[in-house]
Amino acid sequence: MEEKTNKRTEVIRIEDLHKIYILGSQQVNALDGVSLSIHKNDYIAIMGPSGSGKSTMMNILGCLDTPTSGKYILGGTDVSQMADSQLAEVRNKQIGFVFQSFNLLPRYSSLENVALPLIYNGIPEKERIKLATAALEVVGLSDRMDHKPSELSGGQRQRVAIARAIINTPTIILADEPTGNLDTKTSIEIMNIFEKIYRQGNTIIIVTHEEDISKFARRIVRLRDGKVESDTINPAPTLAGTSI
Repeated sequence: MEEKTNKRTEVIRIEDLHKIYILGSQQVNALDGVSLSIHKNDYIAIMGPSGSGKSTMMNILGCLDTPTSGKYILGGTDVSQMADSQLAEVRNKQIGFVFQSFNLLPRYSSLENVALPLIYNGIPEKERIKLATAALEVVGLSDRMDHKPSELSGGQRQRVAIARAIINTPTIILADEPTGNLDTKTSIEIMNIFEKIYRQGNTIIIVTHEEDISKFARRIVRLRDGKVESDTINPAPTLAGTSI
């Protein structure tokens, strides 16, 4: 795929973002003046050592937290200082989450877990089943739709989580250490799925500390001490293929 970032739609713009935490008598600048622009169909890895600010960045990008100052424009809307109820609506409609710990409901089947975000959007049951089935087919789990998380391997559970993340056709897919609990072979399988979703035109942001995983991304943003240390195009991304 030919990358033409300058001609693609901007989906995220961060301007001079600061996040300050007060710990006792100490002030911690978790983010210290970060500015960043992300376009539709970008595939970005956010990296950095412990304490670099990448977890804080993920929480703000995912509308799980708000900055102390600065702007966060998501899909043309400034979400920087929205109330919790407004942020919850933005999260459900515009952001697909994939977590290291999967965050699946143990008593729900794969199909029910994937369909869950659609309930909050008031989608009728028949349509929910249709859309959730299609999402599970995308991640190669059409034969595990009735299985509960305890009946699935770690890789299969992460596939369910990815299917749930794409069900609402979000503005961005935000993955926090998505291979952190998986072995190498399964990690590659999961990255194959992200590659497939990326090639379908989705915007993907992966927060990771693993160099091998970051190499699948087309762009790598490194944070250090709450600042952007580097923002580079990956000249030779790892192409794992799309077979699942």
